[in-house]
Amino acid sequence: MLDLALLSLAQVQQALALPEFDAVAAQRRMMPIVRLPQAFAHQVAPKQAAVLLLLYEREAELHFVLMRRAEHTGVHSGQISFPGGRRETGESAQQTALRETHEELGVAPEAVQVIGALAELYIPPSNFLVQPIVGACAAPPSWRPKQDEVAEVIEVPLRLLFDEALKGAEETTRYGLPFRILYYNFFGHKVWGATASILSELEMRLRTALKSF
Repeated sequence: MLDLALLSLAQVQQALALPEFDAVAAQRRMMPIVRLPQAFAHQVAPKQAAVLLLLYEREAELHFVLMRRAEHTGVHSGQISFPGGRRETGESAQQTALRETHEELGVAPEAVQVIGALAELYIPPSNFLVQPIVGACAAPPSWRPKQDEVAEVIEVPLRLLFDEALKGAEETTRYGLPFRILYYNFFGHKVWGATASILSELEMRLRTALKSF
């Protein structure tokens, strides 16, 4: 049996490069279920954004980083997310992800090796089309969170994606609509929405790739 604590960047890269992988189906495993999906129909082109799924070794085990956003008046206030944000004019998705990670968590762009990307994901409430970029640091980063944007830095061992006991669901109301939220529970933090969908794609890619090892 494969020791998930020994997951490597090479295995992640193989997972990102899988041919004919159904990324949309993998994302949907953890998407919120909305009773009235037509309420999110949009009339204008979505805004472009990018996030960084940053991998690094801590205590000889691959981790990724999440952050809890500061409380404010925005749509995603207080939620758990990857570092990232809106693309500026002339930026590529990779440039946006690296810039935002530097601004929000203090990780210099030159310290990150980009190793791939996951499928784009549309976020209806904020009308963003998000490109997840996957990167790696050779050494554990020293976090310098931007205080007015980041309330908490959350480091998660990659192997926890495979722990079914950490997945859950609950009925709630969001944006005035009834929702069924599917989530990962990492250290008491419920990770749902776009962030959970992105992690679900990575999880299913890894599950598929690891069958060949």
